[in-house]
Amino acid sequence: MVPPKPLLFPTTKHHLLKFDGLLIMLLLLFPAFVDADCNTDDKDSLLSFATNFPTLNWSAMVDCCSWDGISCDKHDRVVRLSIPKRRLRGTLPSSLQNLTNLSFLNLSNNFLSGLLPDGFFSSFNNLHTIDLSDNYVHGNLSNILPATIKEINFSSNSFFGTIPPSICINSPALVILDLSLNYFTGNIPQGFGTCSNLQVLSLGFNNLTGKIPTDINGVRSLQHLSLPGNSLTNEIGEKITSLTNLRSLVLFGNMFSGSIPLNIGKLSLLEKLELHINRLNGTLPLSLMNCTKLKILNLRVNSLGGRLSDFDFSNFTQLAIVDMGENQFGGVLPKSLFLCRSLTAIRLSTNKLEGEILPDILELPSLSFLSLSNNTFKNIIQALDILSSHEKLTTLILSKNFFNETLPAAGISGFQDLKILALGGCKLFGHIPIWLMSLTNVQVVDLSVNNINGIIPGWLQTLPNLFCLDLSNNSLSGSFPVELTRLPALASQHVLDHVNINYLELPVFVAPENASYLQYNQLVGFPPSLYLASNNLRGGIPVEIGNMQLIHVLDLSQNYFSGTIPGSISNLTNLEMLDLSRNLLSGEIPSSLKGLHFLSSFNVAFNNLLGAIPTGGQFDTFLNQSYEGNPGLCGPPMQRSCSKRSDPPPPVSEHKKGPDIIMILGPFLGFCFGFGIILTCQAFLILSERRIFPKWIHRYVIWT
Repeated sequence: MVPPKPLLFPTTKHHLLKFDGLLIMLLLLFPAFVDADCNTDDKDSLLSFATNFPTLNWSAMVDCCSWDGISCDKHDRVVRLSIPKRRLRGTLPSSLQNLTNLSFLNLSNNFLSGLLPDGFFSSFNNLHTIDLSDNYVHGNLSNILPATIKEINFSSNSFFGTIPPSICINSPALVILDLSLNYFTGNIPQGFGTCSNLQVLSLGFNNLTGKIPTDINGVRSLQHLSLPGNSLTNEIGEKITSLTNLRSLVLFGNMFSGSIPLNIGKLSLLEKLELHINRLNGTLPLSLMNCTKLKILNLRVNSLGGRLSDFDFSNFTQLAIVDMGENQFGGVLPKSLFLCRSLTAIRLSTNKLEGEILPDILELPSLSFLSLSNNTFKNIIQALDILSSHEKLTTLILSKNFFNETLPAAGISGFQDLKILALGGCKLFGHIPIWLMSLTNVQVVDLSVNNINGIIPGWLQTLPNLFCLDLSNNSLSGSFPVELTRLPALASQHVLDHVNINYLELPVFVAPENASYLQYNQLVGFPPSLYLASNNLRGGIPVEIGNMQLIHVLDLSQNYFSGTIPGSISNLTNLEMLDLSRNLLSGEIPSSLKGLHFLSSFNVAFNNLLGAIPTGGQFDTFLNQSYEGNPGLCGPPMQRSCSKRSDPPPPVSEHKKGPDIIMILGPFLGFCFGFGIILTCQAFLILSERRIFPKWIHRYVIWT
């Protein structure tokens, strides 16, 4: 007997009640089944917006309130549009203006460009936050902003013109205003005094001039005032000390003159004070000691002076970074500074400090960065003996001190975490010290401009992380040690990637007067380099030099190297600067070097080279100065042409020959080809973000 077919929908009263209950529960749990879409006008506006940016993948078949980056209120009106970092390209569509209930708009970190649509803000009656930062939007800033707006971030765009004085009149509820990294010009307008709720005002890195408007000093709610990288002048003024709620005062990279406000201590909540790269003079105001919450104090590159030991730093229990380099401070190192137990970085370079480095510095348990270069400190043996005991020290820059003393050859132990050691420009005597062998974490060593003699020891190859070595301007003798070509960080990309990720507390590899926000706090900005210039090195350049495939800068100039230029240098495909000038090299320039596509500086002047200068690639960009002092060299860009030794003379016609078309077009085509190579290489260098780093900048920075 065939069993009865089961019913898909049982019809008993009991089952019907179960089904109705389930349906009601589903409707309660998923109300979208009842009202499955957002406001029609909002959806149409967003779909129109999305047609310009197909990567959004918004589907018309789905409730727009569930789209990525969209939030709605209880009435299904779109109130939040947040799509940062979506790689959106193009202009801002005017369809956004139809989202009249929008309260939050974030389109930051994209590639948006073009002018803001006319009256872009006029329809937003509820907008309280707008973030267009890190795009390419340009135009004048509208005088008409929503009255409801609280936070505006237009930083890192291309806005220009003047800053409207009516911003706070039209938008009195403003709390955050960030217009930094644009092209605004003119004075900072009066009018910010009416923004009674303003907490953050950031106008840095524009082209603003004039002085700080006086009415800003009346915004007692202000917590962060940031105006760096402009051309602001006059004195900072005492009235700024009325902003008693300030946590950060950032005014670096301007042309402020006069003294630091004497009553700066009224800003007792201050955590960050950055006044570096200005024209300030005078001494440290004693009231500054009242700013006990300070964590960052940066006053470098000014004309501040006085005996530094007269200032009591002991109240700064939270101070982590102090930078007062490039000033005129005198006296000895203040002992009170070593009572700031939170310090991680100290830079007092290029002042008039003297005396000795004392054991008190060991009272700073977290100290990682120390730069005291270009002063007149004495007793290098004691200094190194003390500092070597500091377990967390990673950067030590003592260049241009300890003049004419002797570099200790042994007896220094420690420095287990040291990554940068700079003792350049001290005129030290002695040999390359064997205690360097124990610095297994060191990455940069600068012993340049000293009186160091003897040979370059082969054990340097045992330093696994060393990628920048400067031994130039010494009295070193002997040959180029083949062991140097085996430095792991110059031969292995894996090793170099590992060492380059290290973070520094203060920027090192920038010129001191560089106010740019693009400062390097990582070793990744510094090129792998070997400087052996201006010594007494002899013999040939070893063919094994081709093993240093990651090197960017190689300077062997002003020595007595002889023999030929190794063709293996063409293996150094990352090379950007090669200087072999003023040696005794002979033979021809290897034509294979034209395959070095990143080579931007090349010099073989004043040797005994001969033959034709290679053509093609970067060689079409080098000037005559790269080859002068080599009478045997010929061909462009030298004036000497290369004679044809074996080619038979052309047959003589019985008619007078006209101008040779090849001789006419040849130089012209060669110029066009070379110019094209220049443009191509420059574009490639820019796109690949190469680290072109002139030696003089490196030397200046390490010393300062």
